Amino acid sequence: MRRALAGEDLRPLSQALLQRADADPHEAGALLDAAILCEFQGRAALAANLRREALRLCRHYRVQGCAQTPALRVLALKAAGPLLANTPIECLLADGDIALEVYYVGEDLPDPETLPEHDLLFVAIGESDAHQPLLAHWAERLRAWPRPVINDPRQIIASARDRLWQRLQGLPGVLAPPVWRLGRAQLADLAAGQGREGYGFPLLIRPIDSHAGQGLTRIDRAEDLAALLASHPEPTYFVSPFIDYRSPDGWFRKFRLVWIGGQPLPVHLAISERWMIHYLNAGMDGSAVKRAEEADFFKGFESGFAQRHAKTLAALHAALGLDYVGIDGAELPDGRLLLFEADPAMVVHDMDPPAIYPYKLAPMRRLFAAFREFLSGVSKHRPPGLGQGV
Repeated sequence: MRRALAGEDLRPLSQALLQRADADPHEAGALLDAAILCEFQGRAALAANLRREALRLCRHYRVQGCAQTPALRVLALKAAGPLLANTPIECLLADGDIALEVYYVGEDLPDPETLPEHDLLFVAIGESDAHQPLLAHWAERLRAWPRPVINDPRQIIASARDRLWQRLQGLPGVLAPPVWRLGRAQLADLAAGQGREGYGFPLLIRPIDSHAGQGLTRIDRAEDLAALLASHPEPTYFVSPFIDYRSPDGWFRKFRLVWIGGQPLPVHLAISERWMIHYLNAGMDGSAVKRAEEADFFKGFESGFAQRHAKTLAALHAALGLDYVGIDGAELPDGRLLLFEADPAMVVHDMDPPAIYPYKLAPMRRLFAAFREFLSGVSKHRPPGLGQGV
């Protein structure tokens, strides 16, 4: 991932991995690595085929770089799917004395009678419609698991966009806009001027189970909605009102933070002239002004943002009910937090170029250290099974 984010051409490495797998039909690790590289290259169909073949051969993988004599053995339970389908826990445990292993599960895979030996089980399956049955199944299996479990699958299910906003209504200091699940027929009625009670333009619309803004569109007029339906085949969409969250200076700011065992920690602050912000498209690389503001965000997080929103953040974490979970949001001019998304599978990493982002090194080290300390504490003090969770 680090090399992909640095813009390196990974095609030679992909080819070498495929040749390795071709030479040894049992080389599942090379196939899985090649699948990941193909994802970075936008070759989704090939990635899916390689991943399927890898998991047919082997579902248990030891992550490289783990200690030979680990202080703790963590097993991450992942769904058979693309990178964004699961929590990228590998990025949080790249170094140190914790051994990380991954076991893949899925409805198309035989249900394992047992799992590899571990001290702690981390449910890394991300929320999606496709994962709901899988999460429900493992929630039942893990109820009396013989080892402590991090992230209750039932709470992952409850983090779905169209469920979460209802749980957060009335939470002080939070604006969680409604998210409606609408089919093509309902959207066609809206485009035709029918059934608009409660739905006012502008609207945000995205296909179900999309990630990272893929397919996210702002709809300002009925004509725009009709055009979108004509060009997109998806049967069901999430629809929500567009909230203009720009700051008084006209720029849009999106923060990401994660809770690790109840402690909120900053991940990034993206600043853009456009409302649809992703860190990679916000122009942070080319703006010293934006990076200086983000550096101040990190530096003053505890005494500034976290203190300013202490009660709100505590209430949000309690409502989410997950040990490890991230949110994307914005500070509104009236002081409330606008919630875009809550997700235990958000990407958290330290792979931005240090020459451009030197101020990120220390906060990310603190975050990773907090994660390792949290895992160690859970393994020592939490009872086995799902227990009480957070």
